[in-house]
Amino acid sequence: MAVKRINYGLCCLGPSEQGKRERDYAERKLKTLPKLIWDNSKNVTKIDLQKNRLKHVHGISQLANLAELNLSRNEIVDFPQEIRDLHQLKTLYINQNNIKCIPLDVFPSLQHLQFLKLSTNRLVELPSDINQCQSLTYLNVSNNCLKDLQALVGLAKLQDLYVEKNRLTDLPEELFENLTMFKATGNPLRKPPEEVCVGGLKDIRSYFTMLRDSSSTIKSVKTMFLGSSMAGKSTLCRSFDKCHPVKVDEADRTVGIEIKEVEKRGVRFLCWDFAGQEEYYITHHVFITPQAFVILAIDLSSYDLTDDSFKEHVSFWISNIQLRVPDSVVLPVGTHIDLCPDKMDIDQKKKDIDSKLQDMLTEREETLQQLNKKLQGSDDPSLYSDQMDELRRLRDYNLKVLDLLLVDCTKPEDIQMFQDHILREATNKENLPSIERTLPGIYQEVEGEIQDLLQNDEIPQHGRVTLSDLINIHISQGDMNPENLNCILRYLHRIGVIVWYEDIPSLKEDVFVKPSVLISLFKAIIRHDLVKQIQDIPKQELRRRRILNKHRETWVTDYEEKATLHNMAISILVQKELKKLDLHDEDIVDEIVGRGSRLGSLMCLLQHFEVCLPAKIASQLNPEAPEFRPSQRWVHPNPDVYDPDSACMFPSYLKNNDTVLKMWGEDKLSDLNVHIYFIPEIPYGFFHRLIVKTCSFYPVHWVGKDHCCFRSGNTLTLVKTKTVNEDQCIEIRCKDQGQDEIQKSWQMVREIMNRMDELTQEWPGLVQYVHTPCKEHGCSAYFPWRDWKDWVCAGSGKNSSVQEEKMTCNNGHTRRTELIYPTGLFSSDCT
Repeated sequence: MAVKRINYGLCCLGPSEQGKRERDYAERKLKTLPKLIWDNSKNVTKIDLQKNRLKHVHGISQLANLAELNLSRNEIVDFPQEIRDLHQLKTLYINQNNIKCIPLDVFPSLQHLQFLKLSTNRLVELPSDINQCQSLTYLNVSNNCLKDLQALVGLAKLQDLYVEKNRLTDLPEELFENLTMFKATGNPLRKPPEEVCVGGLKDIRSYFTMLRDSSSTIKSVKTMFLGSSMAGKSTLCRSFDKCHPVKVDEADRTVGIEIKEVEKRGVRFLCWDFAGQEEYYITHHVFITPQAFVILAIDLSSYDLTDDSFKEHVSFWISNIQLRVPDSVVLPVGTHIDLCPDKMDIDQKKKDIDSKLQDMLTEREETLQQLNKKLQGSDDPSLYSDQMDELRRLRDYNLKVLDLLLVDCTKPEDIQMFQDHILREATNKENLPSIERTLPGIYQEVEGEIQDLLQNDEIPQHGRVTLSDLINIHISQGDMNPENLNCILRYLHRIGVIVWYEDIPSLKEDVFVKPSVLISLFKAIIRHDLVKQIQDIPKQELRRRRILNKHRETWVTDYEEKATLHNMAISILVQKELKKLDLHDEDIVDEIVGRGSRLGSLMCLLQHFEVCLPAKIASQLNPEAPEFRPSQRWVHPNPDVYDPDSACMFPSYLKNNDTVLKMWGEDKLSDLNVHIYFIPEIPYGFFHRLIVKTCSFYPVHWVGKDHCCFRSGNTLTLVKTKTVNEDQCIEIRCKDQGQDEIQKSWQMVREIMNRMDELTQEWPGLVQYVHTPCKEHGCSAYFPWRDWKDWVCAGSGKNSSVQEEKMTCNNGHTRRTELIYPTGLFSSDCT
């Protein structure tokens, strides 16, 4: 064994254990119930058996007074029928097993049961008599295969219900009469749609109330056009709209994102055409949503049969779609075939793409299987139950990649074929089960009224209106409850018809009923030709603002060398874009752009979505400055120099790590060191968003291209991306500050990993592994972390064993445990 460890199994149970009312048998590698469990069984009220290898619990019914039973994270397949004899049971954890069916006549006997957790099993349906469990207040059945919740109707005391990641389509209205908490994301919901459910119980109840007046069934799908620059996305999108070939010149290519609504044979397509230049990728996460229909344009004229070409044109996009929206449908479309030499060339490229796509998807599935097999083969698989559940969840996702479609965008018959193909695939419920949805009639009425208000100039043509004005307009025109209107606006925002970020305090009063206007504001500063835009600012405009040409040169230099954009430059560029929209009102411009140290709505939005962060451009940080004292208000000696809002940094545009490396110095074996691996890869933009997220917490920082350094007190921490044996990871290192500083270092690691964990929720197709590498020079061994998220989220983990002072890797190198694992996290495995 790599680590010597006392076997804390049943040997630790002495006479005092026999008289306990609460007994803890968690993480003991148990395959059957221990015999000591029956001693004084009538006195036992609570038993913890989580994280074992139990497949059954024969005899559990003897514990007649048991009030709480934890069977989570075991290997149970058949629901234990003996549980029905535990008439005093109030709390039951049986989540994270492999249960497929629950027999009848169990829950009617559990009249005291209040808390039931059945999540992460294989349940296809719930027993019809579960609604006779009349004391039940909490139920979690997330991560199963349920298609119906009718069995839950009648649970009068049910308050908290979690049904995420199932196969639900319709939810019964009666279910929501008494609930105080409800979560249902990750279902192909039609009634109510998921976009309503994410708004919470208030929106759901409002939906059903309005549904009683009138209802209609509609078909709608968000369609995203993705692909490399000049791949033909805009040509496909515009030709699809017009039903005939539409030529798009290079000068007219998409900048940022273009939005178009297309109605075809009763199906509403909300088309989002994303620019292909790398500069725009940093804003894609703001607009890409789940359950989308993705058109992936692949330029066959520039494609060759090499792996690099496949990665650039195909696998980069498929990987990011798989990570971001793993339940999507992707239609690869071969474009520019009119520029290919001949039909043989086209056929070869199609065959190559189809073959490599299949290999890519198969390889991912095999990788997940191998990872799961490795965890199951560890000394104690129960220690990795959370990670195995993550792998199972990833395998359950169903990214569907359709066959490559060849389209000559110069031929009308090919455009017609493309349109017919899209309609056929989009209306196939096997592909997009949630394309059909039931809505109250008032939803469509409000949307139509907003468009009428725009056409009648009752809303400015730029489309920006305050929420209060919009509410007043609708209330004055009819009997509209403000809460119902808010519910409808939230739905319209989530499907992409309007933009309303009510969760951003500074923007909650702004409603953009024309999202294209907001996109135009993004275009002003997130663009591939930004330097040229700065250089083209007219001299008259500079003089009007009392700006010298030298200042403009500084703006360009700071952007190219430091990825920093001065707020004055932002103001001029955004105002230029606003003038194109005939928006000249100075007050509106100030609200959008900002004035002085006050951020405008645009910068608030960019910072909220972690695209940029405030930068200090006039002076460098002084590491020798007096330390911050919480009891005293800190005042900079020169306020004119220190202006945190004078510019914004875009970390993804940085070109080197010089500033960070100068501050950090050299890596040392004594550094505390953690590797977080990402499978299949680190998503594009993930690292830079992590940096923006963390910089807001640690104001003393130095940012580079793929390195960042943070300081908290005397603790210096480096975060960087690296590749180890072709595996991508993010490395966190803390300088060795001596024995007294170790816990402070682990605290910084935890804070960074906590933000990393928050961020990964936006990439549901991502899996992570955490290792601590051996500190011996040249040693390739590492110490894997077991289920670590409890420690990251709460700062502590359940630890049923005594942590050794030292640990030894497989190659025989010994180090203090506190340099390998934080307190509360321990694993006996080493590789």
